[in-house]
Amino acid sequence: MSSIASPGKHKTGPATEDLMIEGMTCASCVGRVERVLKAIPGVSQASVNLATERASVQTDGSVPREALVQAIHKAGYEVSAPAAQELLIEGMTCASCVGRVERALKAVPGVQSASVNLATERASVQGSAAPAALLAAIEKAGYTASVIGSADSNEDQQAQRHADDLRVLKRDLWIAAALSLPVFLLEMGGHLIPAFHHFIAGTLGTQNSWLLQFVLATLVLVFPGRRFYQKGIPALLRAAPDMNSLVAVGTLAAYGYSLVATFLPRLLPAGTVNVYYEAAAVIVTLILLGRMLEAKAKGRTSEAIKRLLKLQAKTARVRRAGSVVELPLEQIASGDVIEVRPGERIAVDGEVVDGDSYVDESMISGEPVPVQKAPGSNVIGGTVNQTGALGVRATAVGGATVLAQIIRLVEQAQSAKLPIQALVDRITLVFVPIVMGLALLTFAVWLIFGPEPALTFGLVNAVAVLIIACPCAMGLATPTSIMVGTGRGAELGVLFRKGEALQLLKEAQVVAVDKTGTLTEGRPLLTDLQLADGFQRSEVLARVAAVEDRSEHPIARAIVTAAQQENLQLPAVDAFESVTGYGVRARVDGVRVEVGADRFMQKLGLDVAAFAAEAQRLGEEGKTPLYAALDGRLAAIIAVSDPIKSDTRAAIASLHALGLKVAMITGDNRRTAEAIARQLGIDEVVAEVLPEGKVDAVRRLKAEHGRLAYVGDGINDAPALAEADVGLAIGTGTDVAIEAADVVLMSGSLQGVPNAIALSKATMGNIRQNLFWAFVYNAALIPVAAGVLYPVWSILLSPVFAAGAMALSSVFVLGNALRLKRFRAPQMDA
Repeated sequence: MSSIASPGKHKTGPATEDLMIEGMTCASCVGRVERVLKAIPGVSQASVNLATERASVQTDGSVPREALVQAIHKAGYEVSAPAAQELLIEGMTCASCVGRVERALKAVPGVQSASVNLATERASVQGSAAPAALLAAIEKAGYTASVIGSADSNEDQQAQRHADDLRVLKRDLWIAAALSLPVFLLEMGGHLIPAFHHFIAGTLGTQNSWLLQFVLATLVLVFPGRRFYQKGIPALLRAAPDMNSLVAVGTLAAYGYSLVATFLPRLLPAGTVNVYYEAAAVIVTLILLGRMLEAKAKGRTSEAIKRLLKLQAKTARVRRAGSVVELPLEQIASGDVIEVRPGERIAVDGEVVDGDSYVDESMISGEPVPVQKAPGSNVIGGTVNQTGALGVRATAVGGATVLAQIIRLVEQAQSAKLPIQALVDRITLVFVPIVMGLALLTFAVWLIFGPEPALTFGLVNAVAVLIIACPCAMGLATPTSIMVGTGRGAELGVLFRKGEALQLLKEAQVVAVDKTGTLTEGRPLLTDLQLADGFQRSEVLARVAAVEDRSEHPIARAIVTAAQQENLQLPAVDAFESVTGYGVRARVDGVRVEVGADRFMQKLGLDVAAFAAEAQRLGEEGKTPLYAALDGRLAAIIAVSDPIKSDTRAAIASLHALGLKVAMITGDNRRTAEAIARQLGIDEVVAEVLPEGKVDAVRRLKAEHGRLAYVGDGINDAPALAEADVGLAIGTGTDVAIEAADVVLMSGSLQGVPNAIALSKATMGNIRQNLFWAFVYNAALIPVAAGVLYPVWSILLSPVFAAGAMALSSVFVLGNALRLKRFRAPQMDA
């Protein structure tokens, strides 16, 4: 939309709104929509296109988008909701900020939902509100924001901003530390070492010492510490205090009390004339240290996206008008032919038109062995060409490439809010006001009931309460674990399309799997060829394949493919005949060849007893045997089947090791399904079902066992994937299945299922640890800071130690989340 404005410069002049309209069927509809739009005051022009189902509306800038939407709705049409708008938000420091920004966005007319993530510093907004209105609402709430463009440019922008913030934090930390150290030594040194106190009193003098501390502490608060007051005090005045407000009030209370003690001591009761410059200065220094460590850790949580972006080529050599030119990626169009030299990354998804090579596709499949590519082969952007030069015709560019879609999925999952976050959000909305109330209560209780000097005790303990409270830890507990967990999943080839799948997958009790393409290779192969005495494999296979080459049946194609893979020449065939219900026959190089079921052989008068043991084995494995006869002699028993993938057994074993039941739901015949289930150790089989039958089977299994995860790859699996609590699509499957799934397994291997479940368990465990720490920290230390231990053990918590504990609490949460980067999946070494 052309109404996008930059932060702080929202549009007040002419603006254009683009709307997608549903329900128009003819020219009359177009005229009706145009009339209702032009009737709105402030609309200067409205143009509606029936073919594109789009309306372009020019206004004077005073017409909200919602007014246009309502007018179209009253005319009897619907406006399609645009894709979620992604905003980058600056200035959020704690969970209270998240709640405040969400409330501001939800109050904008046209916003259906808004989700803000502290770890990614992003907001995702659904609805028809214009970006300018969203930016204005965020600015009014006390923050700045910008509309996110392409993933690449946005990541560059965000990375640069993080680098700038980190540089400023480091600079301010060093300045604050250098100025705070003398203050700390002058004041605390005298308390800890009596001789040092006497030395200062005898040389510098107590009043001069206080004046020096005043100068140094003022410099700390005015320069490195000004960020807390610039954000915290306006938030307090808006009756929406945040963590900055806690720091601002706490440090200003200590600093203000010290000012009175230094310059107007007569206003204070006897015995209460003390200064706390060192508390104000050191609190600022320690919180700056915590912010710096937090910023460094936050940068590491988003490394997965950065690594994915590095896989994108920046330029490519494109064949244009008989020559080859190097163009930036955004200028490459679908249909362009690009040249890829050995060792280069392939720039776009495409089809090989010339050249032969091997391509490293490990970023998609996880398989380290390069894949051979020849004309007609598909290649994926971001993969690495190994040995030969390739010409590739682009079939998908920009945001349509597989890599771009992976990046988009990871970003969406990282920005998601889990159901467990709802409770945290409700608590953090009222957390800071409650803390400020507790600080006031602490001050009042100590002032009324505390020992002398009660005023001093009240002030110090109230400041400690304000400083030790840490809404940061609560705000970061969930999103940082999600960021690192989903990023690690992407590295393992497990893409969470929906963040909530992380929580639901951990709760799965049963895993239901489709057979064809999930447990098996998804295509029939010649698996068995047992010869009778006196026959050679090459002779029998070539003649049988020559006959089957006349048939389009999948079993026939598998036999022909096997002969071609063995480089056998297929001899000429004549007199081909299909014997309905029995098999096929033909003459091959003058030899009569008959291929079919056992009843065909019996009809020919041939005894298949010689292969009885082999036939029984094949039947137990779920394979249907075929027989071949040459010139009236039984020559071979043949079996074609969809072979089980090499890693399926290990994957099923891993699922059992995780305590899960495994069920197979398939449209195949029961005998074959049960044979495969026996080989793999599958617990339950539902066979011979249609797609709607799969949905019924999923519902029954959910009722019997609880939460269910379904794994499939085909169009017929889409309904079951949608019905399951969590749907996992094999990444090599159809787009329909992938769209219906919550999790995509990019490797195409069932190994991804136990990996995904184990990662879900690890991530949710990490979130619980973080939330436990965040809540227990605040629940335990706020009372200690208030002085509840003083009546029994005479223990009080210094505001300086409170600041250190607060700074370290959010760093602990981030550090714990980063442990997920070391997660090792149960199938990584399979």
